[in-house]
Amino acid sequence: MSANQIFYLKQIIEDSSYTVAISGSRMLEECGIYSLKSQDLAFKLESKYGFSPERMFTNIYFTNRTSQFYEFFREEILSVPSLPGPSAYALAAMERAGRLQSIITGNIYDLEQKAGCKNVIHLHGTLNYFICPHCKQKYTREEILNTKGVPHCRSCGTTIRPELLFFGEMIDSHLMTRSTREIEKADVLLLLETTIDSELYANYIKYFSGSKLVIIHEEENRLDYRADLVILDRPMNVLPALGYQ
Repeated sequence: MSANQIFYLKQIIEDSSYTVAISGSRMLEECGIYSLKSQDLAFKLESKYGFSPERMFTNIYFTNRTSQFYEFFREEILSVPSLPGPSAYALAAMERAGRLQSIITGNIYDLEQKAGCKNVIHLHGTLNYFICPHCKQKYTREEILNTKGVPHCRSCGTTIRPELLFFGEMIDSHLMTRSTREIEKADVLLLLETTIDSELYANYIKYFSGSKLVIIHEEENRLDYRADLVILDRPMNVLPALGYQ
């Protein structure tokens, strides 16, 4: 990251009337959280539980091995400290300054909203709430953490499930439409720790027809050349340097 890159990025954002950020899974790492699909964590969890996280974090595993699912889910996901990092606070400052209109993310830890962001689209849901599939009563994360074993609805006794998407489940069509419309409106699209060919975001990014595409990530990607500005650094080092308060 150079001073010239920061100056150019600030100019791009200041000239934009509508800026949208996409927050990739590696944004979690600055907060000490790792994606279940990361190789090191996947190996560790499979060694511990006998199944890969990609198998355990599914509706089939939740339905057929509910007790084992909640043991894994509480220990490895729900109990993980999830405090916002520098990037999330910098995004919130940009939003307060009127320089960021929305954030799209598949991360479930709700870091941006915890930092103060208001307009966040959570494609995969969050850990904030759990729901009874039968009577639709909701429960908070804290309520589930304070239970042992499999949590059941106090009203009807049905097993409660997290109000988020498991691997392999379809994203809600309303969220897909909302995300697409946000990107269509954007003058500037910021890709933070993700890529143009991202498995999750590629189908949304293709709708961008604004003036400037900016990519901020550590590792170079084969499609980076399509961007107007690429900064090969971590967003936590770049975004706070913009100076928004």
